[in-house]
Amino acid sequence: MLEPFRAIVDGEEPPPPGARAPDVEELTRALAVLLKGQVIYANTPGIGRSYELARHYAPFFTDYFACLGYALTVSHRDQMVSLTLAQDGPRHDIVAERLRKDETLVLLALRLIYEEGLRDHRVSTDGLVECTTDDVTERIRTAARSDPPEETRLIEILRLIARRGGLRLGERDRAERVTPVSVLPGILVLASDAWLDRLRAWSEAAEG
Repeated sequence: MLEPFRAIVDGEEPPPPGARAPDVEELTRALAVLLKGQVIYANTPGIGRSYELARHYAPFFTDYFACLGYALTVSHRDQMVSLTLAQDGPRHDIVAERLRKDETLVLLALRLIYEEGLRDHRVSTDGLVECTTDDVTERIRTAARSDPPEETRLIEILRLIARRGGLRLGERDRAERVTPVSVLPGILVLASDAWLDRLRAWSEAAEG
């Protein structure tokens, strides 16, 4: 990995059109941003050129993260770059953080809301499905048949998922006492089909 890294920062690999080659700090930062965030977008704030570099130098990023057990996916439609792990391999993503029950419920509710948005053609041109914290708590009550976390805890969980690229939080409406939530396509990475299958299997085993 050292030789391809050096080739990029020395400009031996063609830089992005109309842009200069990244320096060592920029390329290192892009790798760290993606590893920490798991899902990044062209408009993710505070990441500098990380999205642009990951997309342009995708072969290098792919090989680098493959050494760590990740697969890199570039979605040009959603302007998103994400990391996924092999289903049976060791996990280092959000799922590996041993989510609490309330965190799992919120993640499931967001996945459901996004799927409903896809089904009902409510996805914006940017790939967003708009909802509110009330919608999240309602899905937990109706779909999971469980009590949702109280508001302060819910916002804390949503911020955790936002840091991983699953959503964006808006400003709380004090009159309505709700917070807008933009569910991003990255929720399909964080709450993947493989994770849902494992969760379903665990639930069935527990009931048995």
